[in-house]
Amino acid sequence: MANPLRGEVFRLYKNLLYLGREYPKGAAYFRERLKSAFMKNKDETDPEKIRALVAKGDFVIHELQALYYLRKYRAMKKRYYEE
Repeated sequence: MANPLRGEVFRLYKNLLYLGREYPKGAAYFRERLKSAFMKNKDETDPEKIRALVAKGDFVIHELQALYYLRKYRAMKKRYYEE
């Protein structure tokens, strides 16, 4: 029987992989760390634990988006305003 949370985990992985393209240390570094994090938890079968891990992944998505927004804001501020 397939796990009903499998699609949600797959969606999370794809979203993180997409967001990792702009990671400051590089996409390859992010992809390697992402893969190791998912492989570490690949044998997890408890639905509650999986939901908690997905929630943690969603938090990471929001943190990455905030990081990118802040980086763009700082670049614009540096470009148009004097120190």
